[in-house]
Amino acid sequence: MTRHRALVTAPFGGKGLEHLQTVMDVVLDPWIDHRPMRVLDGDGLLALVRHHQADVVIAEADFVMGSIIDEGGLWAIGSTRGDPTNVDVAGATAKGIPVLHTPGRNADAVAEITVALLLAAARRIIPADRDLRASQVFRDGTVPYQRFRGREINGRTAGLVGFGAIGRAVAWRLEGLGMRVLSFDPFASDASHTDLHQMLRECDVVSMHAAITPDTMHMMGATEFAVMRDDAIFVNAARAGLADLDALTAALVDGKLAAAAIDHFDGEQLAPGHPLIGMDNVVLTPHIGGATYETEMNHSRMIANDLAALAAGRRPEHIVNPDVLDA
Repeated sequence: MTRHRALVTAPFGGKGLEHLQTVMDVVLDPWIDHRPMRVLDGDGLLALVRHHQADVVIAEADFVMGSIIDEGGLWAIGSTRGDPTNVDVAGATAKGIPVLHTPGRNADAVAEITVALLLAAARRIIPADRDLRASQVFRDGTVPYQRFRGREINGRTAGLVGFGAIGRAVAWRLEGLGMRVLSFDPFASDASHTDLHQMLRECDVVSMHAAITPDTMHMMGATEFAVMRDDAIFVNAARAGLADLDALTAALVDGKLAAAAIDHFDGEQLAPGHPLIGMDNVVLTPHIGGATYETEMNHSRMIANDLAALAAGRRPEHIVNPDVLDA
């Protein structure tokens, strides 16, 4: 049996790494360890694959496209993403290369940051922390109890836009905190609502968990924010493109929404001087929803298990292009 060699440029560890090392030789060179950050394109990956004489690539940030597909002589590709957007799947399929991915790897991580963002926004934790650090507890002749009265989420209604692995992981957490949870997802037969606007009208909290597609781009716009209840809280720990940022900003400026919490922006950052930056009722984080060690352990285990199955002639559980196995 041929012993394959994997070039792993994704974070990879735990029992998944141990398992993979029993199946093939492993060259571990994760992007996350590089300062400054290193992200390779197809040519960069091809050079590294040739240097290490690898025939498997496992990548997260790097782009498995172009020359690495055409000239790399790859036996398999692993993308440690739920949606392998960093891989030219069509090109790999044309070359007969199996592409593995890791759906749901960060479901718990994103669900937890969703709850954290919601609580931070509802209870005004960020400005309270700021005032304490700045020795401004009694700012402007007031006490914190006056400035930072918030909203309890117990007994309120949350609406989840998207009811896949992450949405479901959020649902039971919010239910455990005493919330009534609704959901909208045209692809989930057990979602509570088939009409987005109808759900929005019932919600004190709206949280985004849909995949970004041409159909979901800016699905939350001025009309949708207008439909929401007055003083509702909007949370987006998914993708920036799901919401029209200008419409969201206007809804906050007008006082239609009580607060918002956002973990992702186009280009991975918010433009300097953007109005949201100066709003105390907005919590902003730079796309860290899935940034946990457990996410790494999850995708490592999933990719290792599937590569082991592939090496043993079995069908992997998480393969994007299964047709290549039947060719």
